[in-house]
Amino acid sequence: MMRVLIVDDVPDNVRILSRIVVNEGHQVSAATSGQSALRLIESCEPDLILLDVVMPEMDGYQVCTTLKAHPQFRDIPVIFITGLNDVDEEVHGLELGAVDYIIKPFKEVIVRMRVRTHLELKRQHDILNQLSHFDGLTGIPNRRAFDERLVQEWKRACRTNDSLAAVMIDIDYFKQYNDAYGHLVGDDCLQRVAKALAKQMQRGSDFIARYGGEEFVCLLSGIDHSGLATFAEQLRLSVAVLQIPHCTSSAAFYVTVSIGAVLCQPSINTSAIDLIAHTDSQLFMAKDGGRNRVNLATIKSC
Repeated sequence: MMRVLIVDDVPDNVRILSRIVVNEGHQVSAATSGQSALRLIESCEPDLILLDVVMPEMDGYQVCTTLKAHPQFRDIPVIFITGLNDVDEEVHGLELGAVDYIIKPFKEVIVRMRVRTHLELKRQHDILNQLSHFDGLTGIPNRRAFDERLVQEWKRACRTNDSLAAVMIDIDYFKQYNDAYGHLVGDDCLQRVAKALAKQMQRGSDFIARYGGEEFVCLLSGIDHSGLATFAEQLRLSVAVLQIPHCTSSAAFYVTVSIGAVLCQPSINTSAIDLIAHTDSQLFMAKDGGRNRVNLATIKSC
């Protein structure tokens, strides 16, 4: 079941369109003005918007322009349903980013088929988008997902004045592991390590991703220095207890990880990139200090 937002200042149109959508098996939210639609969209999270053009105060074109300028909403497909039966108007609507344009008085069968088509396209888009954010080998989020999450968490922490921590994890001597055991066994090792690390994500806001190669990265909000130290050590131990044999490691006779962690207080005058740079430095120190250990720092602002 998907959700459709209907925006029209004529109640009868809202009623008819709602019936069509509900009969297709989907949920409906409705607004009778552009302003109320923009207020509603964040809470109802529609998969498709049926949008009237001619409305008082804020017309449909303005609503569409606002949506397409917003990173969170720009991918929501918009179908204009309007009495403006003019080629130039239709072209203008499509240029603004709408996926379709239906002329009033609309035929119910046309609305039904267009809604069905664009919801299916949206469903397929969402599936592909989800797949593009996960690592195919380990099944956890990938670097792309992490980069997006980092921006979101940084902005949220700036708004709420909350702390944010990054943790970088590197499998010790993994190249030598692959050379000794082969890449298929190496892949199995990555999967087992990823699973062990992911189990330590106890809070809903905790986030882990494969950063690349044998590196993983975590983001944690609302944590203090002591909590971060405990968390990072739990990550290290979760891999150690697997006791995966590693005959070519000088850190231990089994697979181990080195960890760098940084806790900071984000602000609008600083950058999330700095948090990652500081965390990478802590990881380097952990590796330089003998590996199979945690290096942690608290920075007032990144």
